[in-house]
Amino acid sequence: YVTEQRGRTNSADYRLYFKNADGKYISPFHDIPLFAGSKEVLFNMIVEVPRWTNAKMEIATEEPLNPIKQDIKKGKLRYVANIFPHKGYIWNYGALPQTWEDPNHTDNNTGCCGDNDPIDVCEIGSKVRSSGEIVQVKVLGVLALVDEGETDWKIIAISVDDPDAHKIHGKYFLSFLMKHKPGYLEATVDWFQAYKVPDGKPQNHFAFNGEFKNKDFAVEIIKSTHEYWKALLHKKADGGNVKCTNVLVRDSPFCCSEEDARSIVQSAPVHVNGDSVSPEVDSWYFFPK
Repeated sequence: YVTEQRGRTNSADYRLYFKNADGKYISPFHDIPLFAGSKEVLFNMIVEVPRWTNAKMEIATEEPLNPIKQDIKKGKLRYVANIFPHKGYIWNYGALPQTWEDPNHTDNNTGCCGDNDPIDVCEIGSKVRSSGEIVQVKVLGVLALVDEGETDWKIIAISVDDPDAHKIHGKYFLSFLMKHKPGYLEATVDWFQAYKVPDGKPQNHFAFNGEFKNKDFAVEIIKSTHEYWKALLHKKADGGNVKCTNVLVRDSPFCCSEEDARSIVQSAPVHVNGDSVSPEVDSWYFFPK
């Protein structure tokens, strides 16, 4: 897969569109397969936010072909705060394609409905990835975040090409990480609990008292969100403003032609370099324990 930039960097009109190996413009949300295909269950991950960065880049679920864009809150580009001692996001952060957390479905585990987005992934490998990169990952576990009353699963995964990937096995991932990456899981819980506090919002909370569930549990959650996505793409579920335009899901009523997909991308402004990011983005936020 390759990406194509459109609009002005560091602005509200910046977009990152996707092409496949055949040169076709595609939707990363709908056209990239969930399963990466292998003897072991591997998944494709769309990287939205590289580790140590602050810009809240995300798949634009409400735009045709779902490019990556920067989230906007109260008319301003959104950046997550640096909550001491962290700098921006503490993992490569992104989503699994062909998944959808149904806002009309109440999750039995959390008692809350889905957040209307693809399922989120925290990739804990050693390499800093790029926004728009597609990474094959091995799923390790999952954290059940309840974010402003919505179910927001956080899949914990590691890139298959990471040196540690072959050492971590689903059942033992907690003990492995506690030994080899001590503090990482605790920091992950702290990060999600506090990341909206600098914006004046309350702390988030978790199902299961903030305990990580294992690989088997995580894979079942992923598979269920894949089924909700299938229903969405076949008009069997109401996605509200979610755009289901795709190029490769042939039996979907939302499937469009290559020409239509090209015209969507070409209607976006051409890419130009924008202003630099404000130095305020680098300031610390100190959060009392």
